[in-house]
Amino acid sequence: MLGTVSTEGGMVEGKNHRLGLFSSMDVFKGIPFAAPPGRFEKPKPHPGWQGVLKATKYGKRCLQVTLMQTSTHGSEDCLYLNIWVPQGRTVSTGLPVMVYIFGGAFLLGVSNDVSFMGNSLYDGEEIADRGKVIVVTINYRVGTLGFLSTGDARGPGNYGLWDQHAAIAWVHRNIRAFGGDSENITIFGQSAGAASVSYQMLSPYSKGLFRRAISQCGVALSPWAIQKDPLALAQKVAQRVGCPTSEKMMACLKITDPVALTTAGKLALGEMGNGPVLDLLELSPVVDGDFIPDHPSKLFHNAADIDYIAGTNSMDGHLFAGMDVPSINQKREPTYPEDIKKLLAELTRDKGELAVTSSFSTYTQSWVPEPDQETIKRTVVDIETDFLFLVPTQTALYLHASNAKSAKTYSYVFSMPTRIPGFPSWMGADHAEDLQYIFGKPFSTPIVYFPRHRDLSGYMIAYWTNFARTGDPNKGESGVPAAWPPFTSSGRHYLDINSKITKDSVKRDLRIRFVRYWTSTYASLPSRSPPPAE
Repeated sequence: MLGTVSTEGGMVEGKNHRLGLFSSMDVFKGIPFAAPPGRFEKPKPHPGWQGVLKATKYGKRCLQVTLMQTSTHGSEDCLYLNIWVPQGRTVSTGLPVMVYIFGGAFLLGVSNDVSFMGNSLYDGEEIADRGKVIVVTINYRVGTLGFLSTGDARGPGNYGLWDQHAAIAWVHRNIRAFGGDSENITIFGQSAGAASVSYQMLSPYSKGLFRRAISQCGVALSPWAIQKDPLALAQKVAQRVGCPTSEKMMACLKITDPVALTTAGKLALGEMGNGPVLDLLELSPVVDGDFIPDHPSKLFHNAADIDYIAGTNSMDGHLFAGMDVPSINQKREPTYPEDIKKLLAELTRDKGELAVTSSFSTYTQSWVPEPDQETIKRTVVDIETDFLFLVPTQTALYLHASNAKSAKTYSYVFSMPTRIPGFPSWMGADHAEDLQYIFGKPFSTPIVYFPRHRDLSGYMIAYWTNFARTGDPNKGESGVPAAWPPFTSSGRHYLDINSKITKDSVKRDLRIRFVRYWTSTYASLPSRSPPPAE
């Protein structure tokens, strides 16, 4: 066990607990990686502390709305991280390091996420123990305080991305004292955390900080991961809290009550039904000319030496589809082809009528003359999955592979059928369903899982931690059920991940007809001219 560890800010002491005869786990919770942040400012180094910091309790979450958005919780003083270090007979040294960035639509989330059967969903113990890696989970500012931007120097935005960067840089500078290899850091994340991983890879500020990255269900190119009109949103927030929308706006926002600011940035769920859920996800990163100097699609040269795994869940879009077209989850309520056209009209608003016709015919090409309800409902889910997750991820994989120098690229789809009760029988893997397996819940809470779930969890932890160790998911401390070949622009291999992985799980050309439709046919349709200014 490590006992007290010396970091740049001072001494920290965690807790050690036994796992087996010759193994134990050192856990450090709530280590500050930066000072309490100034409002709408980049994070600054922590001034340090006297004596020994007892790192045994998670730090506070960053101020955010609650899940139901009825109130807020958390604090502006929230820049803390947690570390799990597996120990064997001797004190560990030179271990690969995996830094996890949580998701939550850039609006909510915390490094010790919601309690899952009595322990945190993002508890790093199973990954650390099974893969012999150090796991770090980090906090970052979310919502208005993390991502409000005026689109110019007054309020450049991306404060949450700067926080993530500060945490990764802290790990790079300090992890050796915990037994980690500072030259072998992998960042990984899910949803908004996966898009964040993508942004960290693409930022010129990350040079030399980490070697590998994994995006689970989200990339910087996802339509929900970039703000199109940050100033309009900032003005809307300003109006809600009674600040002027003039030159004095940022000065006023900086002294406004933080709870009021946070509430002003919540999703306008009252506007549901007026457009797709996608339109409500407004607070996100922005091209700021600094951390993100250009549109993400033009920054892949910055990731030329970073090994990369990216993938999506087979029905990632179901969560959104169920809100946009509620009938898809109702057995007795039919979904009509007209519902699909209406959804397409909303998603492709930039392109007008022609886009609706061409996308509708692309998605109904294989329909029989009188399609059954399952076909229609699955088509709704496919459209949202492709548009929001799968196509942007495939595009990012192509861009990564074609810019790569020393780096390798790997593609996957996670297709384990849902465990959420009450969903249609045809359901695959919904958004975020991969997380329980990657964090080893079938092992830590075995009572609610079957052996097949433990198989899947073991496979994922093996591929992920091997990749963190060697840059190759097939090579490392853990055996894997099938060799996962790299993704190349010509080979286009991917791994279909579920509880029955064999050599037949290696496939090619994931939904290529739809990837080509969105990236080439649709992309080349003329955009509608914006309405004339008032």
